[in-house]
Amino acid sequence: MNIKDEIRLWKEKKDAVILAHYYVEPEIQEIADHVGDSFALSKIAANLPNPVIVYCGVSFMGESGVLLSPDKKVLMPDAKADCPMAHMVTKAEVDEARAKYDDLAVVCYINSTAEIKSWSDVSVTSANAVQIVKNLPNKNILFIPDRNLGRFVAAQVPEKNVMLVKGYCPIHEVISPTEIAELKAAHPDAEILVHPECNAEVTAMADYIGSTTGIINYAAKSDKKELIIGTEVGVRYELEKQNPDKTFYFPRTTPVCHDMKLITLEKVLHVLKTEENQASVLEEQAKAAGNTLTRMLELAK
Repeated sequence: MNIKDEIRLWKEKKDAVILAHYYVEPEIQEIADHVGDSFALSKIAANLPNPVIVYCGVSFMGESGVLLSPDKKVLMPDAKADCPMAHMVTKAEVDEARAKYDDLAVVCYINSTAEIKSWSDVSVTSANAVQIVKNLPNKNILFIPDRNLGRFVAAQVPEKNVMLVKGYCPIHEVISPTEIAELKAAHPDAEILVHPECNAEVTAMADYIGSTTGIINYAAKSDKKELIIGTEVGVRYELEKQNPDKTFYFPRTTPVCHDMKLITLEKVLHVLKTEENQASVLEEQAKAAGNTLTRMLELAK
């Protein structure tokens, strides 16, 4: 029996479901029951009947799974897999903004710890951030922690006063406009599709700016046969699976989230067998943090 068959066997034994982010390795996406970006996976996690969820992603995703499904066991194949941006805001920054503005809404990117969510009013993903900020009654918005996604949202909702902190995704932030320009020069007919976590110079060059799922959907509908992709390289697997007739180019300094790549088949099998690395959220944070996700799902309908 090979390891994939063994995973399937243990998954049936435990009545487990495997969720995987697009940024994990292709062999993990292949064995997953559901593959998606943070928004898609959060919606799926909220409605699963299975008692055990194996979350192939980083720690904030496991926490979100616990918050949305507190009665389930959420298992993380690698407990060390984390997101640096998920920690890039302080309570002092949030408190300062709340003291300054009576009608402030603290809008928290889902790529954040449960603690940071507990300081906030609503969570968002890159797929729904613009819609949710538009739908909020508040004029003043503190967007945390990603300044790049926050800048993108602010441009779409000029009627709001959107304030930013200094957080960023290390992988998207360093995607080079020079390298994107090199690819465009080599492939002048190619469209440029980038994630809003990219820096301003890169998003200014884009034909399309959107979430991981948005990029995948745009690429499938595009009549172009060549596309330049400005996001984490793990998305290549789904892009090529859906579009075997198209060619995708990534920057030569390949955007790789090493934390996502910590997830392996061996680790998935191990947690299915042992139920180790169970995700958890502190009791004093759970209610407030969970409310931000519930509100997100309501406002994004």
